[in-house]
Amino acid sequence: MQQHIIGWDIGGAHLKAAWLNEQGEILGVYQAACPLWQGMETLEIALAEIETHFPEEIKHHVITMTGELVDLFTSREAGVMAILAVIEKNLATKTVNVYAGRLGFINLSEVKTSHINDIASANWHASASYAAQHCSRGLFVDIGSTTTDILLLENKQVQAQGYTDFQRLQSAELVYTGIVRTAVMAVAGSVIFKGVATGVMREYFATMADVYRLTEELEPQHDQSETADGAEKTIMASARRLARMLGCDIEDFDLSDWQSLSQQLREQQRLSIQAACERQLLSQPATLIGAGIGRFLVQEIAQRLGCEYRDFGDLLVIKQQSTMQAADCAPAVAIAYLANHSEWLLVK
Repeated sequence: MQQHIIGWDIGGAHLKAAWLNEQGEILGVYQAACPLWQGMETLEIALAEIETHFPEEIKHHVITMTGELVDLFTSREAGVMAILAVIEKNLATKTVNVYAGRLGFINLSEVKTSHINDIASANWHASASYAAQHCSRGLFVDIGSTTTDILLLENKQVQAQGYTDFQRLQSAELVYTGIVRTAVMAVAGSVIFKGVATGVMREYFATMADVYRLTEELEPQHDQSETADGAEKTIMASARRLARMLGCDIEDFDLSDWQSLSQQLREQQRLSIQAACERQLLSQPATLIGAGIGRFLVQEIAQRLGCEYRDFGDLLVIKQQSTMQAADCAPAVAIAYLANHSEWLLVK
């Protein structure tokens, strides 16, 4: 039976949630910072913050996660079980089902060790599965704060070559780059600066959030992670951090030069994502479906590849708008929708 439902996506840096009504209409989408590597209390705090938006009478909750990967845990299994323990404690009066990807949903009380590999980092499977229902042939691309998921969709099915993070890194269906938390040194080893090839320091001086602040493409509601130096998130502070990547002070060159550097770094990141998209497409035409806070890059990639572009948000029915857009939090929305359709429930 369909009912109001909350979908949770528990990441290593952010907690996201989506509230759907009986008709599958989105009533709200929320995100809270959750630097899980700092301790499990960060998850409890984020849960409490977001729960204030929901009526107490909503009893049905579904969860997916990627947070089990953070180095707080000695293994993925330990991470999954620790996260589930926090959920069980904090949603004790609710009905909670856990998304296990290809297995469907499992009641929280029935999760076993044998389910770990299906539960761990399965959020991509939910959003791609939802997108596949709306596209006969497409490429689902979700660019988030930290990672990019790229999945081929054929005949309304996800044609994934890999399932685990390890397998998906090998197939390039997971590209570990995002528009907020990724270190600049992971995107470019060198740049052309003032017409001269210049090496980039392999130091954690700046992140891609600094780049996208300078290109003015990073929205404030998406900018929840700490900066590399713990300082402010202004244009000038971002330029100062980028200057350090080249062994400079911000005063050594004009702001326009640091803005040009940002455009070049943006281009290098886009090209790496585009190359992974081309690997999946094999020169065959497809619609690119863009999700995540970096989907503006997906739209640009689609244009450069001569492909149609669709926004993930256009596949949804949104009754009430939140500060966060539904497409910003695609997995949370998708698992809530999938859980409210009987064919996905319940696998033991």
